[in-house]
Parts: sequence; structure tokens; C-alpha cells
Amino acid sequence: MADLFDHTSTENQTQNAQRPLADRIRPRALDDVIGQQQVVGQGGPLRTMLDAGSLSSLIFWGPPGVGKTTLARLLADEVDLHFVQISAIFSGVADLKKVFESARLRAQNGRGTLLFVDEIHRFNKAQQDGFLPFMEDGTIILVGATTENPSFELNAALMSRAQVMVLERLSLAELELMLQRAEKELKKSLPLTGQARETLLEMADGDGRSLLNLAEQCFGWSDTKKVDVDELAKRLSKRAPKYDKSGEEHYNLISALHKSVRGSDPDAALYWFARMLKGGEDPRYLARRITRMAVEDIGLADPQAQHLCLQAWQTYERLGSPEGELALGQAVVYLALAPKSNASYVAYKAAMKAAEKTGSKPPPKHILNAPTAMMKDIGYGEGYDYDHDAEDGFSGQNYFPDDMARGIYYLPVDRGAEREMKKRIDYFAKLRAKRGKG
Repeated sequence: MADLFDHTSTENQTQNAQRPLADRIRPRALDDVIGQQQVVGQGGPLRTMLDAGSLSSLIFWGPPGVGKTTLARLLADEVDLHFVQISAIFSGVADLKKVFESARLRAQNGRGTLLFVDEIHRFNKAQQDGFLPFMEDGTIILVGATTENPSFELNAALMSRAQVMVLERLSLAELELMLQRAEKELKKSLPLTGQARETLLEMADGDGRSLLNLAEQCFGWSDTKKVDVDELAKRLSKRAPKYDKSGEEHYNLISALHKSVRGSDPDAALYWFARMLKGGEDPRYLARRITRMAVEDIGLADPQAQHLCLQAWQTYERLGSPEGELALGQAVVYLALAPKSNASYVAYKAAMKAAEKTGSKPPPKHILNAPTAMMKDIGYGEGYDYDHDAEDGFSGQNYFPDDMARGIYYLPVDRGAEREMKKRIDYFAKLRAKRGKG
């Protein structure tokens, strides 16, 4: 019996050693979870829900490697539910029917089911709707995981029946705790210098799974001397930055770039510009968005900004990458430091709103051309003052429809080139009032 016991023990140890490191140090209780304290910590929504003894369906939204699957497994244990995991990438309607039928049978026998659906946003509308009746009658507690914004990717009906919990990328300190847990599990230290260890943490880019995969490679090295930063860079490939040109990260980064330009911070603007290029963004998309910034946020405070953006765009088209990207970067710096005004943008929107409201009101007759005798007879062109013949080259006549109050849409700011435009507007307003035509 002793020999059999020793053999079994050795076999279990071998099987354990063959498991991936990320699986070996997976938390066994919620208190062991590293990170996500805003959700699982005292006072957090998940902890509050469990303390109240009522778990509802959930959607975990966050980047890869932050613990979505781990949390789902732990929740099943906490509330004593049977755990079932599927992936929306590999599952179809037939698979879902089998899962729902098994859950129904399990419920009839008095056991509930926690169904964890990874990449739930990959299911189409009809498939997402298929979850609803089973969520409503309590056959399943759904826990979905997604890296995409659920507001855009999930049906409103599904969202109304589940609480969204946002999970955050892991900090360097939290990643370090994860490394220490791995070292304790393996009973040995990483063969890295202090700086190399910090570099490894940065290479993971907030992804715990990625960190443990990298660390597992390091633990396998047979070096007797600790590996430094340069040697680490040769042996390991840096994790590609998280960036999806058609997804949430795309919109987050272009928003950060636009707001940094609007906030007159050239350093932050260049950083986000570089992040998007590093992520594989099309420079032509950036050229178009940079030109849009010049129109919307700089406007007539610096009319040269728009021309400079178009020239940078043209330079990129002639030089291509990477040389042409420098021209776009220069445009970003110029826009960030340019005087800002959205006065013309606001005026445009106000004029569009007025045009929609006033419908088909005709121009006043005195500014209409009269190429025929009949048109002259009905008053076209009658009373028109030719501005070049007027005092100061300004007649001050009304150019709005006769029964419409004069609109004031363009209100230039007292910055940049618009300072002069503001003076001109004030000057013409005084002349109009002086001549009784205001």
C-alpha cells in the first residue's frame, strides 16, 4: 500500500508540474484574487451581492488577462452552482441548446448552473436573445466576458438583465504580486536582475496571463547567472500593444489624441499619435482626423492650421511610411500649440438648426436678381444697395428672410486670428446700428 501511495503521489506531482503556470497559481477563493478590488473588495458590487446571498447575471468587461474566467469559476464555488464554460467563438445554436437542456435537467434536480460565456460579444443578436428565457426563469445565471464595449456589442434586452462590471488592466504592483506567487509555487526565484524583472512586468502590459507565460519561459532557463535587460530583450518578444483598429481601443485612443490636441498638450498628443501608429493604425486615417481637428477645434483662430494639415497629408502620400509620418507628427504638434476656437463650428451647427426650423422661407426680394421684366414688376432687386457704392463699403442691408429675426451665429473668440474678426464684427454691428438697419 505504501508503494502504491508513493507512486500515486509522484504521479500527481508530475501532472501538476505539467500544468501551465497560470493554471497552477489560479486563486482558490475570492480573497486570493490579485487586482479588481473595485469589484471584489469590501464594498465592491460583487462582494456586496455575495454578502446579500443573491447573485444575478453579470457581464465582465475588461482587457485580456485580468481575471474574467477566474472570477466566474470562483463565483460558482461561492454560491454552489454547477460551472459550465463555453466560448462564443467555437459554439453555435446546437451547442447552446445542449447547454440549456442540461441546465434545465440540473435545475429539476435542485442544482443551479452558472454559465460562463467567453467572448460573448461574438454571438449574433438571435443567439444573444436565446439566453433571455433561461435567465428569466432562473435556469442559468449568465456570466459573460467581453473585451469589447458591451454598450455597442450586446443587445439591450440582454444588457437589461445583467449587471456590467468593469475589470481593469493589472498595475505593475499587482503583476509583481503575481510573480511572487509564481515563485512561491515553484519554490525558486526568477533568474533576472532587478531591472530585467521590472522590464518583464512592463512587457506584460497589464495582462496577468501574458506575464505568467513570459515568466514560465524564464523559469525554464538553466542560467546560473541572472539575465540582464539586454539579454532578456533578445530571448523574449515584447507583447504587442492592445489595439483593435475597429474596436473600443481604436475609439479610446483617437479620443485621447483629439482631446490632448484640444487641451494644448503637444507631448500627450504625440504620445497618443505614436500609440496608434504602433498599434498598426492607418496613417491616412490619422491624417483625416488631424485635419478634422484643425477645422473643429482651431478653426479661424489660426486659418493656417488647416492648410498645414493638408500639406502634411500630401507629404505623407508622397513619402509613405515611416518618413511621411513625421509630417503628420509635426501637424499634431502645431495643432496642439495653435490658438483654439470652435466658434465657426458652433456657428455652423446653429445655422443648420435655424435652416431646418425656418424651412422654405425665401430671401428678401431686394437681394434677388431680376433678369426678366416680370421679375422687376413684382419687386425683384428693388431697393438693393450696392455695397461698393456705400459709405465704408458697407450698406448694412438685411439679408435674412423678411419675416425672420436676424440670426447671430458666429461669435469669434478673443484669441489668435479671430481677435481681428471679432473687431470686424463689432465694427459692422456699430455701422448697422448707426444706419438704423440692425
